Parts: sequence; C-alpha cells; structure tokens
Amino acid sequence: MSKYVVARADEIEPGGRKIIELEGRSVGVLNVDGEYFALLNHCPHAGAELCKFGTIFGVSSAERPDTPITYQRGRSIRCPWHQWEFDIRTGESFYDPKNARVRKYDVEVFPGSPEALTDPEGGLQKGPYVMEGYGVSIEGDVIVVDTSRRRKERRPGSEQ
Repeated sequence: MSKYVVARADEIEPGGRKIIELEGRSVGVLNVDGEYFALLNHCPHAGAELCKFGTIFGVSSAERPDTPITYQRGRSIRCPWHQWEFDIRTGESFYDPKNARVRKYDVEVFPGSPEALTDPEGGLQKGPYVMEGYGVSIEGDVIVVDTSRRRKERRPGSEQ
C-alpha cells in the first residue's frame, strides 16, 4: 500500500466529496469545513455507496438532561439505504460500534502542485518533502491519501 495524490485541495470545496479508486477500492474523500477525510465508499452493513450518496450531518450531545447541548457539525455520515450512521473521523458505527466500522484512510495535505509530488515514472516521490535554500511559491495544495497505515484504534470495552 502507498500514498496517492488524489486531488488539488481546491478541487473539493467545503461540504464536497470526490470518489476515487485506490488499489481496486472505491474511496470517498470528504471536505468537512476545510478538514479532509477518506473512507471506504461501501457501508459495511449492506454495501451501499456510503460516501457517494450518504448524508453528512452533525451530532448533538449533552452530559445530562439538564446540561447544555453541544453540536459538532459534519461529524457523521448516514448510509442512503438503511440509515446506518458512521463517525467520519474514526469510521465507527453509531448503531453497532463493537462490530461495524467503515474503513478510514489517513489524509494529509501537502503544499505544492500534483506535479511537484508525483514521480514521472508513477507513484509518489520519496520523502521527506523538504526544499532548502530556495524561495518557494505555493500555487495551491494537494490532498494525499495514505493507504499504507492501518491504524488499530481502541474501541471502548475492547481488549486490543
């Protein structure tokens, strides 16, 4: 697995999404208020195109009934078929957090253009991405999805 330049940052406007294919998998890259997330485009419950057709919405919570309610904008995505909801940042299901999770990918935004980061022979140039001794003008940023790291996140109550 590797890192892939998938779009210029300005290609996916806030609230927008782009569906791409990485290593034979459909992946959705989402821009939530200027923060980028990438999830597998298939709901683990029944396989619907989660990122392409899912609804992005916020989450409300309160510690107790008599305390203020907090609202986190753009925190969840809802499956278009059976309305299962997933946390965009973790991939965890709100309905079945112990057993259902949509795969998430790490996303980074690098300064520069796609041409500056990609190798003419194909693939991502080897890092670190450092320039020394020259003035650099940034014309925009690019979004890079990392398929190499599979982060094992602890779920509440798990013995991992």
